[in-house]
Amino acid sequence: MKIGSPKEVFAGEARVAMTPDSAAQLQKLGYDCLIEAGAGVLAGFTDDAYRNAGVSVVPTAGALWDEADVIAKVRPPETSEAERLKAGKTLISFFYPAQNKELLELCKDKGAAVIAMDMVPRISRAQKMDALSSMANIAGYRAVIEAGNNFGRFFTGQITAAGKVPPAKVLVVGAGVAGLAAIGTATSLGAITYAFDVRPEVSEQIESMGAQFVFLDFKGQQQDGASTGGYAAPSSPEFREAQLKKFRELAPEIDIVITTALIPGRDAPVLWTKDMVEAMKPGSVIVDLAAERGGNCELTKADQKIVTPNGVTIVGYTDFPSRMAAQSSTLYATNIRHMMTDLTPGKDGKLVHNMEDDVIRGATVTYEGAITFPPPPPKVAAIAAQKPKEKAKELTPEEKRAKEAAAFREQTRSQLMLLGIGTILMLIVGAYAPVSFMSHFIVFALACFVGFQVIWNVSHSLHTPLMAVTNAISGIIVLGALLQIGSSGWLVTILAMISVLIASINIVGGFLVTRRMLAMFQKS
Repeated sequence: MKIGSPKEVFAGEARVAMTPDSAAQLQKLGYDCLIEAGAGVLAGFTDDAYRNAGVSVVPTAGALWDEADVIAKVRPPETSEAERLKAGKTLISFFYPAQNKELLELCKDKGAAVIAMDMVPRISRAQKMDALSSMANIAGYRAVIEAGNNFGRFFTGQITAAGKVPPAKVLVVGAGVAGLAAIGTATSLGAITYAFDVRPEVSEQIESMGAQFVFLDFKGQQQDGASTGGYAAPSSPEFREAQLKKFRELAPEIDIVITTALIPGRDAPVLWTKDMVEAMKPGSVIVDLAAERGGNCELTKADQKIVTPNGVTIVGYTDFPSRMAAQSSTLYATNIRHMMTDLTPGKDGKLVHNMEDDVIRGATVTYEGAITFPPPPPKVAAIAAQKPKEKAKELTPEEKRAKEAAAFREQTRSQLMLLGIGTILMLIVGAYAPVSFMSHFIVFALACFVGFQVIWNVSHSLHTPLMAVTNAISGIIVLGALLQIGSSGWLVTILAMISVLIASINIVGGFLVTRRMLAMFQKS
C-alpha cells in the first residue's frame, strides 16, 4: 500500500504531514511513501530531502490523491479534496467532525474511512498519537514569544545602574497543554506567572511549574476533569460570575494575558471582557489562543493584531503552530507515524482498521459508508478522579500567638513531667545506690536530658532527621565529658577531652555535610 501527503491548500498553512524522518519509519512498516512536489518547502523540507529518504515526489495533488491508498494531511480537507476520496481509501487528518457536519456527510457518501487526529482519545496508550497536545504545546510556547515581541519591557526583573526594572506579570487562563506550555515558558523567562483553570485538580501542576494558582472564593463544586476526558467542561453561571469578578480584580495589575480556554464542540467562552481590557495598563498584551473558535477575549479578531484605544495589544492569530512549521511538522508527522503503527500490526504494509481498538475506534469518524461519530467512551478512563487540594487556611496574628502560646505550654508541661519523673527515679535509686555511683549517674542523666533537648529541637532545615539523632547522642557525650574534665584523675580528664573533640567533630561535620546537601537543591 501507498501513503502520501499532499501540499496543504489552506492559505498560509506551512505544515506538512510527512517528513523525511517519518517517511523512513513508515517504509519500515512496509509502505511506499509519496509526497506532492513542494509540500514540505515552507517547513524547511526540500523535495531532494524526500527523494534521499526514498520518497516518490509526485508532481500534482490530483496524481497523489489518485495513487495513494492512505492520505495524510494536516488541515481538514477542502470540499474539492474530499471529492477525490472513494471506497478503499483512508484519510488521516485534523477534521473537527462536530463543526464540519457537511464535510462528514460527504466523506460518508464517498465510502472512505476517515481518521480524525483531533478525536484521538486521551488515554495513556494514545499519548504518542495525541496531535492536539503536540500542536497545543507549540501554540502555548509561541504565544509567550509573540507576547514578548509585542511587549515593551523585560519579562524578568532587573536592577541596573540606570534604575530598577520590575518583572512582568503574566496571567494564563486555562491550564491545558497549551496553558502549561505557556506557564513554563513565561516562568523560565523570569516573569511572575499566575494561572487559572476551572478544573481544581490542575492547581498542583500549575504550582509545580513555578506559577501561582488563582483561587476563587466559590463554595460550589466544580466538575472534575476525570468525567470529561481531561478537558474542561462548561461552568455554572454562579462560577462564571465569581471567575469574572476575580479577573476584574487582576486586570489592572497584569501585563500579559494568555487565554487558552476551549470546550470541545463549543465556541470559546468569553472570559476577558471589554471592561477588563479597558482596565489594563497601556502597553499590556493579550494573546488569544482561542481566536479560531471566537476568542476568549471579547475584542479578539481572528487572524488579526489590534491595538485598543487605551494601548492594549490583542493578538488573535490562529496559526501559531504553523509559525513554527519545522517543529510542528516533525511532531505531527510522528503522531501520524504512531497511528500508522497501530493500523499496521503485521508491519507488512497492509492497513488493518480494527474498530475494537479504543484508539482507532475513537478517532474514526466515517467507516464503510457510515458515520461513526461520536464514538463510544473508551473502555479505559482518561484520568482518575482526584480530590481538589484544599487551600491551607491563613491564620490571623491573634491565632498565631494563641497557637504559639499553646505549644509553649504543652512543651513546658511535658518537660516538667519528665523532670518530675526523673527526680522520683533519682530518689529511689539514691536510696539504695552508693554515693560514688550516684555522682556519675546524675551527670549521665543530666547530659542525656540537656543534650537531647538542645540538639533534637534544631530545625530539620539545618540537618536531616537521621543526623538529628546522631547529633543528639554527640550532645550527650559533649556535656557529660565537660563535666568530667575537672576530675582529679588524669586518665578520666584525657578521655573526657578526647570525647569532647570527637563529638564536636561529629556535630560540626554533620551540619557542614547537610549544608552541602541542601545547596545541591537550591537555585543558583
